[in-house]
Amino acid sequence: MSLPDIEVNNLFDVSSKVALVVGATGSFGQVVCATLGNAGAKLVITAGNGDALSALAGDLCAAGIESVQVARRPDTEADCDAMVEAAVNAFGGIDVLVVASGMNDISPIEDMEPERFRKVMLANVDGAWLIARAVGKQLIAQGRGGKVVFTSSARGKLGHPAGYSAYCTSKSATDGMTRALGCEWGKYGITVNAIAPTVFRSPVTAWMFEDNDNANKVREGFLARVPMGRLGEPEDLAGPLLFLCSSASNFHTGHIVYADGGYTAG
Repeated sequence: MSLPDIEVNNLFDVSSKVALVVGATGSFGQVVCATLGNAGAKLVITAGNGDALSALAGDLCAAGIESVQVARRPDTEADCDAMVEAAVNAFGGIDVLVVASGMNDISPIEDMEPERFRKVMLANVDGAWLIARAVGKQLIAQGRGGKVVFTSSARGKLGHPAGYSAYCTSKSATDGMTRALGCEWGKYGITVNAIAPTVFRSPVTAWMFEDNDNANKVREGFLARVPMGRLGEPEDLAGPLLFLCSSASNFHTGHIVYADGGYTAG
């Protein structure tokens, strides 16, 4: 019997790749930039806050990570086309799209005005669809496949009693878009997947990691449903992300990868 001839050394190599990171200045966006940049990818970083984006670009440069910046959100076709154009002009094309942008607005549905609901959907669904459309055109024209990674959440699968009707709905839509485009673009060698975290350490969630009565009570209740018995750290997202952006995931598409310590398994 002979072993299969499997070359493992380069399975997770992204050093020759160009990655467009949408929402690069957010908590997960920074994880994406650090992970792919430190793995050798060239980055096109985008966000609506130009000052924060310039600061991030400076940090990447100091770390020896090559990047260009586009101070836009994926709000319109023109915005998305500008992001793609920047990648093509700077690096000759695109290999990876990671949509790390998004928002939440917590409110009981009876107290939420329709425009607040729509704002969440615009940020989490419409923007992702628009930039995927623009990048998809470029990837198809290039003819060498590609990687698309959306940001979902455990809340795409599970509800929440604290007023998450907008967020849960938007992330369920993200999951549906992931599956639909995975089916649609498989023939082009383009994989489309989503990474779905639960609570991980970031400026927004830092209070849950503190040692005080409120944080301890909330954390204890949450961890009762997490088999791994802890909250997430940024590095917990790095491995799944690198997998989804590299050739290691070439036969994986339309999948929601939960980085949640088993939270959605129970």
